[in-house]
Amino acid sequence: MIGELPESLDVNGKLYDIYPDYRNCLRIMCALTDPELNNAERQTLCLYLLYADADTMPEADYAAALQAACDFLDHGTHGEDGRPHPRLMDWEQDEDIIFPAVNRVAGYEVREADYLHWWTFLGYCRSVDADSTFAQVISLRQKKAKHKKLEKWEQEYWTTNKDLCVLRPKLTEAEKAEKERLNALLG
Repeated sequence: MIGELPESLDVNGKLYDIYPDYRNCLRIMCALTDPELNNAERQTLCLYLLYADADTMPEADYAAALQAACDFLDHGTHGEDGRPHPRLMDWEQDEDIIFPAVNRVAGYEVREADYLHWWTFLGYCRSVDADSTFAQVISLRQKKAKHKKLEKWEQEYWTTNKDLCVLRPKLTEAEKAEKERLNALLG
């Protein structure tokens, strides 16, 4: 139905209740990009964090449940050819610029809300003003991803705010330790 926010997902003809609060969905999004987890662990976490009845779900429904979960979480963020867009943001890294922009659109501090549906939260994210730091950073990342030349002011912004603009790769704890060891050797 148009305008309804789903509280359950259809998996092979059966409706399964979900936990659609944005906080829960952000936990899932972070788990899906956690380099410490393997694919099976990511999928299991996704199922158990999203579906209220994941523990009683037949194993034969897992693949369809994961597809329904992805469709719910993506909510139209795939390109026309069905492939994901280039990675332009990281929920954890960008948290400090996402929430002020979302709060401005929402008109209140969303982190204080008892409940906020994931799709409403995504709608706020998509409605962020172009002059917000979040929108500017995403715009610059998008230009870089498409290998477009940055205007002079954009290049200056990128250079001045590199820590904010550059998406850092997610490293495992072992990779972080090795990087620190190498940095210590190099002084």
